[in-house]
Order: sequence, then C-alpha cells, then structure tokens
Amino acid sequence: MRDGSDRTVVPDGPPVWQSSAPGSIYDYIRVASFALGPDGRIEQWSRRAADMLGIPAKDAIGQDPVEAFVPRELRETGHRTVSEILDGREWTGLVPYRTGPEAPVDGLAEIYVMPSETGSGERAAVCLVVDVRALRGIETDLAAAQAVFGQSPIGFMLFGTDLRLRRVNERFATVFGGTPNSFCGAAPEDYLPRPEADRLNAALRRVLETGEPVAEMQLVGTPHGAEERRRWSVSLYRLHSASGRPIGVAALASDVTGRRRAEREAANARRNLALLNEAGARIGNSLDLETTARTLLDVAVPQFCDLASVDLYQGLLAGDEAPPGMADGSAELRRVAFASAVSDGPLPQGGSGGVPGGDAADDDGTVAVGAVHRFPFNSPCAGALRTAQAQIIPGRETDDRPELGGAVVHSTLAVPMVARDTVVGLVQFSRTKGSESFGERDTALAVELAARAAVCIDNARLYRREHERALILQRSLLPPGDPEAAGLDIACRYLPGTTATEVGGDWFDVIELPGHRTALVVGDVMGRGLRAAVAMGELRTAVRTLALLDLEPAEVLSALDEIARGLGATGGGARSGPRGRGAAGGAGQHAGTDIGAETRADAGAQAGAGAHVGSRRTDRAADLSEVYLATCVYAVYDPVTRRCTFANAGHLPPVLVEEGEDALLLDVPPGMPLGVGGEPFEETEVELPDGALLALYTDGLVESRDHPLEEGLQAFRAALSAAGRPLEDACDHVLSALDTRHGEDDIALLMARVHGLPKDAVGDWNLAPEARSVARARELARDQLTDWGLEALVDTTELLVSELVTNALRHGHGDIRLRLLLDRTLVCEVWDADLAQPRRRRARDTDEGGRGLQLVGLLSRGWGSRRTPRGKTVWFELDLPDGDAEPVDPADALLSLF
Repeated sequence: MRDGSDRTVVPDGPPVWQSSAPGSIYDYIRVASFALGPDGRIEQWSRRAADMLGIPAKDAIGQDPVEAFVPRELRETGHRTVSEILDGREWTGLVPYRTGPEAPVDGLAEIYVMPSETGSGERAAVCLVVDVRALRGIETDLAAAQAVFGQSPIGFMLFGTDLRLRRVNERFATVFGGTPNSFCGAAPEDYLPRPEADRLNAALRRVLETGEPVAEMQLVGTPHGAEERRRWSVSLYRLHSASGRPIGVAALASDVTGRRRAEREAANARRNLALLNEAGARIGNSLDLETTARTLLDVAVPQFCDLASVDLYQGLLAGDEAPPGMADGSAELRRVAFASAVSDGPLPQGGSGGVPGGDAADDDGTVAVGAVHRFPFNSPCAGALRTAQAQIIPGRETDDRPELGGAVVHSTLAVPMVARDTVVGLVQFSRTKGSESFGERDTALAVELAARAAVCIDNARLYRREHERALILQRSLLPPGDPEAAGLDIACRYLPGTTATEVGGDWFDVIELPGHRTALVVGDVMGRGLRAAVAMGELRTAVRTLALLDLEPAEVLSALDEIARGLGATGGGARSGPRGRGAAGGAGQHAGTDIGAETRADAGAQAGAGAHVGSRRTDRAADLSEVYLATCVYAVYDPVTRRCTFANAGHLPPVLVEEGEDALLLDVPPGMPLGVGGEPFEETEVELPDGALLALYTDGLVESRDHPLEEGLQAFRAALSAAGRPLEDACDHVLSALDTRHGEDDIALLMARVHGLPKDAVGDWNLAPEARSVARARELARDQLTDWGLEALVDTTELLVSELVTNALRHGHGDIRLRLLLDRTLVCEVWDADLAQPRRRRARDTDEGGRGLQLVGLLSRGWGSRRTPRGKTVWFELDLPDGDAEPVDPADALLSLF
C-alpha cells in the first residue's frame, strides 16, 4: 500500500522505495475495466482495456459494447443482458470478444458487471474484464508448481525477508522430522546446530542483499529423533516480484550423506590403490632386510597411519627355520624398523595388553630399533602371530601411558607378516587421536601391504642366508688372502661373475710341497654360480690331495682328468669315451688359449661320441657332465733351482715378465680340458730368474663380448709390462687397466714374484754309501745349523738326520745326498737311489729297532717321502725357534717310545 508519497510500505518489512508501480497478481492475470453509462454505452475505458483488447479509448468511448465487441449472432442476447444490468442486476459470464469491428473472434473474457449510480442517481455499470486464457494458464502453473513443490524428492524451502521459513515441502519435513506446517516461521537455529545455523543465516543475508546465488553449500546436522549425522547440499537464490522487489530467498536442499560416503569410499579406494601401486614399485628393490622394512614404513607413514614398526623373528634372522616359541607367538623378535609422523620416539606397542616383554622393553612398553623383545603369550600381538590373522587393537582410554609428541595412539593394527605359509614377523600400524580408527577396508589394505613386504623380506632373509653360506663356501674353497710360499711373493684376486652367490667356477690355489717347493694352480670350471662352485670345490680338493702325493704336474692333471670324468658321469659311474686323439683330439689345440663355452660344449659332446648310442641321459645328468668340464694349469716351483714345471689342461698360457723385458706368453702345450680325456699331458720346465713376475689367470680377465681373446691377451701383457710396482698394486693395476666388466664371467688372477732361496740358505752334500757317513751327516748338519744361528735345533736335527741316513744305508743303495733348506721352516732331505718308500710301523717293547720313523714323526713338524726320477727322497721339517715355545727334548721323546 502507499502512504501518499512515492514509497511503498511493505507490511512484513521496512518501507521500500519504488521507481515504478509495484506489480500485483493483476499484472499476471490481465485484468481491465470500463464503465457503462445510463444509456448503455461505454462511458469510461481504461488503459488496461486498451492494451488487452487492442482498442484505443477514442474508438471505444460512446460505443454500444454489444454492437462493438459481440459477434452478430449473439447481439440480441447481449442487448437483453445489458438491459438487465441497467435494471440493477449483477452479471458474470464468459463473453467472446474481438479487437475490431471486422475482426474475427479472437478472445474469451470473463466479465464481472456490477451495477452503479451516477451523481444524478441514474443507473450505470462498472465492468471488470479478465482474460480467461491467461487466468487458466496461471491456474495450470500454480497446480504444476504445487505438484512439484509437494512431490519433489528434493527439499524446497522459502525464506521470507526476515530469514524465517514461509513454506517447506514434504521432503524437507521428512528429513528434519516433522510436518511442513510445523516449520512455518522457524529460523535455521531451530533445526540445525548453532555453528551450521550461523553459517546458513550469513549465507541467506548475503543472498538477500546482493542477489548472488550460493550453490551447493554443505551443512551437517542430526535430524530430530535420529542418531546418525547427515550432510546436506543447499543452493540459495533470491526471489523477486514482477517489479523486481526482493520478497525472500528460495532454497533447494538434498541429502548428500550417501553420496559423500560413496565419494569418501572412492577416495579411500583410490588412495589404497595408489598406496599398493607405490608399494609394488618400491618394496622389494633391495635384498637387505632392514632396507625392505624401512621402505614398507616409508610407504605407510603418513599416507596410511601415523606410526608403524616392523618386528622379525630373531631365530629366522639367525638362520633357524623354526625358532622355539614361533608357533605360539612367544619367540624373540627383533625390531628392524620404526617410523613416525608425530614423534621420533619409540612406539608403545599394541594398545592395552600388547606391551612387549623382556629386557629390551622399557616400562612403558617402548622398544628401540635393533632391540630384541617378545610379546606376552596372552597379548593381542602374540595372538596375531599365533593365528596369522590381523587384529585391531583399540587404544587405552586412561592416562597412564605417555603421549607421543602430544598425540596418543587410539587404534593399532597388528598384522602378521606371512610368506610362503610361514609367519616371519609382525608389522604394527597405529593411528593417533584425531585420525579415523581402522576399519575393515584398512585391515584388508594392511594385510596386503604386509604380505608384499613379507615375501620381499623373506627373499632378503633367504638371500642373506645363502649369501653367508656362499661366503663360507668361498672362504673354504679359496686360499687365504695372503698365501705364503718359499721363494715367492704371492698376490691374488678373485671376482665371481655371480654377485648373488659370491662364488663361481674359477679357482686358484697355492700349495706348499716338501722341500720348500710350491704348487701354483689356476682352474676354470665350465659355467657360473653355485653349481660351478661346487664342482670347483671338488676339483680343488682333488688337486690338493694329488699335490700332497708329490706327483709330477702331468701326473696330477692325468689323475684329475679321471676324477672329473667320474664326477661328471651319469649315475656316478665312469664316463666312457675315446682314449686316443679321435674326434676330440683337436678340441684344445689352440696354443695358449682357453676353450670357450662353444669349444667346451663341442669337446664334451665329442668326448661322449663313444658312449652307448641308444642311451638317453636326463637333462640333469647332461648338465652335470657339462659342469665337470674344466681347464687347469698346474705349476710346481722349486726355489732352490729356480725352475718351474708347468702342465696345462686346455687353459690359457701363463705369462712371464722378466725385469726390463716385455711380458711373454709361455709356450706351454695346452692339452685337453679336464673331463674330456683321450690325451696325455705334457710338462714344460722353465727357469725363472729372480725378480721375474709370473701370472696365472682365467679367461674372464681377458675375454668378453666387447673384444676378442687376442685383444684381451695383448692388453693383459701390456698391463703386466707396466706393472713395475709392489705386487698388490700390480694386481689392482691389471684389473683396472683391463676394464674387466665384472659380472660377465668369473675372474681369478694369481701373481707371483720370484726371488728364490739364497745360496747361503741351502746346504747340499753327497755322502758315500758307508757307515761313517752317518757321523759325517751329523757333523755337517751341526756345522750348518751353527752357521745359521739355530743352535736350539742342533740336537733334534742330528738325531733325525742320523735316523734318515741310517735308513738310507740299510734299505737303499747308491750314493746318499743330504740337503738342508732354511726359509720359514727348516727342511732336511735325504736322497737315495732306492724306489721303495719307507713305511712307519709300531715297534714292540722287546724290539731293539723299528722306532726311527716314529721318532721322526714325534720330533718333527712333519715328514714324508716322494719319488724322484732316480730314487726317492725322505724329508722332515722343523719349526724355527721363536723364543716362546720350548723345543721337544730328544731324550724325553726317546723315552716316550718305550
């Protein structure tokens, strides 16, 4: 309504100034008016009538409405109706109308006629005209709006300008618990928590003032009579009248709790999938136990949990397959990793009742990384280990446990780590207050993470165990790092081609022989890895055994060839093959070259050409036959004569470097590889001057895919020629100069620098085959030991020399030779021309003799005999006095024999 000025007074709010007339319902339903005079003609014509009917006032005023607007066929009825109206009767009816005298009927109006009087008392009439079609459209729109408002599954709300509800639909009332009428006049705080109500009020004011809509505003609350919190998405927009006046705010609200939950679950699923992908990409890239465990925790913290730890069974780490207490979960565990996003301190374990026991656990149940502990039998963690099932452990509600950086653990997942049906340890994931508790989906993800890590950790554990075994095997198969030899300085290097086992088929050895001689051995078994290492160990043991028999180098290789043939035979029997040159005769004829893989395989195949044609070996037996194909070079160096005797079984030739000269490949006949058979082995004797450098090696040092063997040998000779430096440095120089590409093949390198025994360290005499030579031998030995300053060994040496010379006189024939050698020990040798080997026997108490060799064995470090080309040599060895140990008294030794 108006107050006489240009402003409009709104009943439910403050005055609102308008620059144009306010809109009303009549603007929508198209209402017009006109008046009839006493004569029944149009006396007044409103502007609305002119707009709606399309007839200006000048054409309408003074006209008979029946003649002007009513179709011809209805005019009689029209005149009668107008007469009744002027007689004072009200009338309402539907009247078709036209917009001009000649225009067809194009409208239908509902006319309300109300009798009136003029100032002179004459009867007249006021007519209201409503466009029926517009009215029917409005009725249809209202009915549709009412249907949508009442039946919509979306909550509709209409707020007035006072921010109170004017109307809500049934859906809104159902969600918030009540009827639509019960919410009329309600404010947001009547059905929402205060913080949410304040947010909604602020949004309503902003929309009412600015007109800018708000889309999908999130509100959280608990409906009346419900326990579950719900989430709604609310969109707001301002309502206007036809003139643009704000009359309130409309709101559309939908319950998005389920959608929100689905979105959260989808986000969790994506997070879990990303976590698993990251775990698959990162876990297991290392074969180190601690690294694998730390990687698992790096993946889990803080993406999945706030704190985590990994405990592994101590017994399994030590190599036990089933440590005591493993079945019931009470065995000792070692903490190998811990991670925290909230504290750097150790993790209190397992909620209530999961506190570890043992000396490693503190009073609050914390365990440091590296500490060994155990879980009590009835604890949840022990139960998880015992049942191999993950357990969710709630946190304590009391304050008797210290906080971790201000955060208290309120939920823990104890997940056993199962690999190959064996529990190897326990991983604990913990969340602090403020984070969600673990649920079923979290448990499934944790089990998957623990399973992946468990397999990798078990692989790392098995690798560590096999690696340690391989190192033990390597240490047992290879000589010590600094082997010693009389007249030689030794340096060696071994690089396995398979880093996973640290052993391979290449080997070298330095064997001490009687008379301060030294056997140098380098061999190469076909293949790589553990199987080749086992074959190498067997052959190396055989070489050592044969060397201690003091056989000639060619005899050693011949016997070793028979052993290799026997080891590689199917079913353990001797492998038959051609004994002559035959088809296999040319398999190793390259002078100075090792047989490669193809040559070895070809030689092995030809060696079996004489086997039973119809027999079929299994693949495993065939593999064993190939494994026991090997090459070997065997050399014996005598430091007295400075001569070295070589025998070669298909191996690369030794390299000799004399001072001031270039490196030279020694012309040693290559022979056939071990295990092939069919050819005798030849010997080559070479004199090695003092200062010379001798190198024995395997093909991995000089042969690779990048360059042929000849280039490798040439580079090796060049590196040795430039190796005028300490022996250890020379080894390193050779390996670096040749760019060995470690990993392609095993590498063994044995280098020896010759210096021989000085002349004054050798005493050598010939004795006549007569009785007085015994005394002469004692005299010579005494004088020589005195010259060497070994008076402490004189009595023992005289006694033992007497025994050996006496035996040579009694059981041998021909001249006798006595030799004393001084190096790290004292060696005495007695030579005679008899081939019969001395035999030690036990003398009876009544026997007057037969105790000589017993005495030699009792007083010496060792003794033995060996054949020579013209007889035999019997020797014994004595330790040099070191000032600490007292030598054995010969008198006491003699008395002990009786």
